[in-house]
Amino acid sequence: MKRIKNVFLFFTLFVVLSAYPQQNVLNLNKPEREKWYTELGYGMFIHWSVDVQYGYNISHNMRLASDDFLNRYINELPNTFNPVDFNPHNWAKLAKMTGMKYVVFTAKHHNGFCMWDTKTTDFGIMNTPFKRDITKEVIEAFRSEGIAIGLYYSPDDFWLLHKQGKPVTRDHPSSMASHNPELNEYTKKQIRELLTQYGKIDILFLDGNEQYGKTELAKVAWEINPDIIVTRGAMETPEQILPNKAIPSPWEACFTASQSWSYRPTNEVFKSATEVILKWVEINAKGGNFLLNVGPDEKGVIAPKEAGILNEVGSWWFINHELFENTKPFERIKSDSGYFFLQSNDEKDLYIVVPGPPTRRVWEKIEIEGLEASENAKVSLLGQGPITDEVALEDSKEMNISNTDEGVAIEYIFVHNLYNSYRVNNRWNNPVVIKITGYKDE
Repeated sequence: MKRIKNVFLFFTLFVVLSAYPQQNVLNLNKPEREKWYTELGYGMFIHWSVDVQYGYNISHNMRLASDDFLNRYINELPNTFNPVDFNPHNWAKLAKMTGMKYVVFTAKHHNGFCMWDTKTTDFGIMNTPFKRDITKEVIEAFRSEGIAIGLYYSPDDFWLLHKQGKPVTRDHPSSMASHNPELNEYTKKQIRELLTQYGKIDILFLDGNEQYGKTELAKVAWEINPDIIVTRGAMETPEQILPNKAIPSPWEACFTASQSWSYRPTNEVFKSATEVILKWVEINAKGGNFLLNVGPDEKGVIAPKEAGILNEVGSWWFINHELFENTKPFERIKSDSGYFFLQSNDEKDLYIVVPGPPTRRVWEKIEIEGLEASENAKVSLLGQGPITDEVALEDSKEMNISNTDEGVAIEYIFVHNLYNSYRVNNRWNNPVVIKITGYKDE
């Protein structure tokens, strides 16, 4: 009897696996465009859809829901979606001020609700009280700030599945393009709209469970625009986790500023700006791009807590922007003491990111094993000018680097007065970046 059960289980597993076409990842991204994309380094991810009105987990609340819930979701939520405070120029300015070089906006998530003026369905933003093409306005606003344009698109579509009478899930064969010809053609029509109505789109993020469906849409995208970069669907895009070691570029790590992808008005926990900064540094040190997500609320405003995090990250980037310009991963990602490394593209200068908080006006000495600097190497802190008498230091000395038997020793001092006063709340919690100019002579 046990043998019969095992045979039955094996047969069931074989049938289920056979239902999913196995397809290798297709990557037709141009190498020069992938290099361009990697150099962007840091982008803003925006999750926003009609269900933000209740603070639900975007789209996933529809999975395996009752017919009553689905009917109300589809027929009632659009009637009350009216983000009267939506101003994408505010989003774009915030992104630029925090050092972001590209944006990825959710044109359509798994729920099927279209955030653009589409001819394919009535389930979209044009059939709400708002009646404005949000995707168009987002694209125009970010373009005006010189930020590269990316669109998120899901090959899944819960609205269509419900209309077809099929299970509203991402895991059943009938919910996938390989077993649902109508879904396959429907999503291709939508991709063609998105990539032909708004000028050149730089980046496309395809968030589907099935590789077949993603590849089908990626082919359409490359046909329309051979210069487009397809991220998810053609490269590694881990969510909320990082690889333990460097992996070949390009790749992209996606993280939320809070715990949720979309806005949640209660029971939310946010990352600190310091956490975000160190994620950014580590991802770039491992050769990847950092895509940081924010979720606007039902009125179209990025939550003050998330905006505050980005503001602090931006204030750090304003000081240390050189760390991310014309740099690349070093042969080592991180020292045993937790210092991250990046190097200039010509490999002459080395940047060492020392996690904070630094103590102002106090000399620090760090030692790093396994490094050897040239005789002409000089040390400075990014954003900080020369040490002068006005800082009233007890010791009159300069920042320096010296080689030791084990590696290098660096003496530096942080004097930049970034916060309110010498006595109250003057603790700068974020990393300092040491630049070794001329780390290598040639």
